[in-house]
Amino acid sequence: MRKEYQICTKCILDTSDSGITFDDKGVCHYCNGFSELMNKSIDGKEANDYLLDTVKKIKASSKGEYDCIVGMSGGVDSTYVAYLAKKYGLKPLAVHIDAGWNSEIAVKNIESATNKLGIDLETIVVNWKEVRDLQRAYFKASVPNCDVPQDHAFVAGVYNIAAKYSIQYMISGHNNVTEFILPPSWGYDSGDLDNLIDIHNKFGEVKLKNYPKLSLFKKVIYYRYFKKLQSFRILNYVPYNKEEVKRFITDNLGWKDYGGKHFESRFTKFFQSYYLPAKFGFDKRRAHLSNLIASGQMTRDDAQREMEISPYNKDELPEDTEYFIKKLGFSISEWQEIMKSKPRKHTDFKSDYNQWWFKLLKNLKSK
Repeated sequence: MRKEYQICTKCILDTSDSGITFDDKGVCHYCNGFSELMNKSIDGKEANDYLLDTVKKIKASSKGEYDCIVGMSGGVDSTYVAYLAKKYGLKPLAVHIDAGWNSEIAVKNIESATNKLGIDLETIVVNWKEVRDLQRAYFKASVPNCDVPQDHAFVAGVYNIAAKYSIQYMISGHNNVTEFILPPSWGYDSGDLDNLIDIHNKFGEVKLKNYPKLSLFKKVIYYRYFKKLQSFRILNYVPYNKEEVKRFITDNLGWKDYGGKHFESRFTKFFQSYYLPAKFGFDKRRAHLSNLIASGQMTRDDAQREMEISPYNKDELPEDTEYFIKKLGFSISEWQEIMKSKPRKHTDFKSDYNQWWFKLLKNLKSK
């Protein structure tokens, strides 16, 4: 039975998320969850002390030329993280994973920031035939998170580089004030290698010989306990206002805006702004803007006005659609069939999280 339409009285998330719930004041569980998180989080001097203590640990862990890795996409978060790493005296290695969809602006942003900061950059170019075949498989599978092939390669590539240079810390751009809110039904964990392989086995055609892979076991057990690799979310311990940071990196690092969250990838721009709304009926801007509302960086009225703007420039859509389906090797009729096919869930396929050892580990941690 379909839910009666309802929108949160505090943010702009609504029943386009099938899992959303509301309290008696009409506030969604994401807003309430964010408030609870912020009440438990440290800030001010306590956050700064924790940051400085972690910086000392990172410096002490150094076994070579670099003491940490910064994954760079050309976006706001990763660019500012690179700046902060240098500000606090760390020796970061910037790593970029090129999966074949970089926008020209993103490439220039990475080059400009690393040059101005004096940071070494290592770029991993993923085999295009394999990436394309994997992305085609995700569209054929009719699951929502077709960004997984890029995201998985990014994480696997960063872990591989960390092992190569014996680096124990990754400085992550993930943060609570802009990325805490995202309905689970709108995405899926890119780290689930079993899920990725099962989808590719059922719908792919090219063998994944060189595509970077990272199993859950290797990530959770080998890298964490044997390689002592850990991630530090530095943006959670500094004041982080998105618009102020944009102005700062524009003025100081030559950064240029690419027009939307994660639009540094041409794939993600088309996928999030056209494919998901058109096929699945949800617009990720609702989650991104709601996070900014919850963190006090945007008003609800401003967010609603932004949602009135079409997610994709209608003048650009025909040309971009042609480019997108041609680059992926689909015919027009194949693409039309994909758009008409019934949506499926990622859980319709195999999952790392069903492995016995992971369930055992999860049960042990909960005790």
